[in-house]
Amino acid sequence: MSFTEPYDPVTGEGSDVIPRKEIKIEEFGTLHIPADMYEENGWVQILSQEKSYKNLLENGLHQQATPQLIREIDRQFFLLRIKYDFEFWAIATVTIKDKMTSVDIPFLLNKSQRKLLKLFEQQRRAGKPIRVILLKSRQWGGSTLTQIYMAWIQLVHKHQWNSVIAAHHKDSSLNIKAMYTKLLDNYPSWILNSPLKFKPFERTQNVYYIPQVSARVTIGSAEKPNSVRGSDIAMAHFSEVALYEDTPKKRTADLIASICSSIPMVPYSVIVMESTAQGVGDYFHTEYTNAKDGKSDKMPLFIPWYDIEMYQTPVDDYKRLISSFTDYERYLWKLGATLEGIAWYRDMRKTYQEEQQMKSEFPSDDVEAFANTGERVFDRYAIHRMRENTKPPCWRGELQSDTHSITGKDSLRELSFKEDTTGLLKVWEKPDTELDISNRYIVSVDIGGRSHSADWSVISVIDRYWTMYGGKPEIVASWRGHIDHDILAWKATQIALWYNTALLVFESNTLETEASDQGDAEYILDLVAASYENLYARQSPPSQIKEGAPARWGFHTNRTTKSMVINNQIQIIRDNGYIEREEEVLDEHDTYEKKKNGAYGAIEGKHDDLLMSRAIGLYISGSIDPPKVVNKAVIRHKKPISEASF
Repeated sequence: MSFTEPYDPVTGEGSDVIPRKEIKIEEFGTLHIPADMYEENGWVQILSQEKSYKNLLENGLHQQATPQLIREIDRQFFLLRIKYDFEFWAIATVTIKDKMTSVDIPFLLNKSQRKLLKLFEQQRRAGKPIRVILLKSRQWGGSTLTQIYMAWIQLVHKHQWNSVIAAHHKDSSLNIKAMYTKLLDNYPSWILNSPLKFKPFERTQNVYYIPQVSARVTIGSAEKPNSVRGSDIAMAHFSEVALYEDTPKKRTADLIASICSSIPMVPYSVIVMESTAQGVGDYFHTEYTNAKDGKSDKMPLFIPWYDIEMYQTPVDDYKRLISSFTDYERYLWKLGATLEGIAWYRDMRKTYQEEQQMKSEFPSDDVEAFANTGERVFDRYAIHRMRENTKPPCWRGELQSDTHSITGKDSLRELSFKEDTTGLLKVWEKPDTELDISNRYIVSVDIGGRSHSADWSVISVIDRYWTMYGGKPEIVASWRGHIDHDILAWKATQIALWYNTALLVFESNTLETEASDQGDAEYILDLVAASYENLYARQSPPSQIKEGAPARWGFHTNRTTKSMVINNQIQIIRDNGYIEREEEVLDEHDTYEKKKNGAYGAIEGKHDDLLMSRAIGLYISGSIDPPKVVNKAVIRHKKPISEASF
């Protein structure tokens, strides 16, 4: 990106936000006005032909060009242009406080703000509702532009067009409101025939009124969600959404839904969510990811650090800089960073002890923006590539026996899948009962707690079919919930039996701890083993083997085995070595770290249950015999080879 290209919002030179038409007027010289302003207004076309206000009046309108009429034509041209040209309106009428000097200045958009404006204008000019989700990198004025753009709609385009400003806490909302107040205090009074001021609305403490346009502006925060709920709202600005806190009594999703549900899907309606990233898996990350995947009504935008003008350092010796590029700096160059930007980045990097800290503060892409500052375990770009295979389940429901029993041998009789949109079993592919293949399915179970605040219990189903043809194992079903452990054990057995008597692998630590406390080790798995023929067992320690101890049910996770499982998973993720269908699993990979004591685990406030269930199953998959055809007479591909997920 070049920061030296000419840009003048008064003349329109250098603006690429909207299509423009060049005209020449004696009073101004060359202007680049919005193309639709020219096309939709005949008198502007005549003005362009006559090339001056005087000629327009005398030749086009056949009136004497008095100073008073010239002033009136100039006034009408101004009022018409501000309806079409936000950039001109901003520089001509809006005053903001400069962040560097604290001096009041006209609002001149920087290059990053013009990128955001282009997204707004594409939707507005197409007659569509304006819906944007903005991932911010440091402070470049995204929130400022959003609020001032909404003010443009309220002051220039619409009457009775009410808006909401909701930040993560009240002070931030008030800062945005203060920016709007400064705009009103300095707005040319002749445009709306009187000075503009916020007035309290009907004795409310957080609702302000602009009488000249009959518009209300409600100021609230996620801390007090009731303060921003209401009806008759046309625009909403949600600021720092990733910092909204979820509690048992108030959820970010509910707050935003309660406001957005009252905003009509009509032109000039606005919903903008903007935030810096605070890791993955939260509401903002989910909304942004959905927008990137085309699953949202919002258009996504991320502004990297190298698109921000202040992050540039003069370069004395370009050849020397280029010859010393690191691999990452070459990556920055390919992304579009200037040499001056790369020089700045190199200098700034020296102020951080860890590279990840720098990337977190100054992300170069949206994957880095959502990364965490701890010592990551899995490569974020590899995880990002794997997200391409995720998709909603084809079915949801639960398995049920004909006896309706949920434990014991009777729970395994005549199983059937009952579809239910609230069911916890997600299924991407049902069991293949036509092909006779041994060692095909693996069902791995990570056991969590019973209460809703505890870790989740997870059951993963892995299909190894395509590994017979050089392909990858694939997740075909997944269950996650909170449940008593004995019921969980039989539910997992139901799923394993349904999937052609799959190898059933329990991560046995929790069960062994509970059973030991009760003086009867592995009691639950012993009961399962009596009714199920394909339960995974590990060897007893060597000292116990000499004494004739039997194999023990389940996979036991300790410091050594967990390290082996995670290292295996690191390699699988790096090599894109399996097909993951569930987005939340990759979120857990993105928030998994190596602790200071060397142990592995999820970052504070996140989970790793889905991850561990997958990782154990994939580890076992690599250590047992591969699948093979039992009856070649009936074998045929379950789907065309060309469609396989290799």
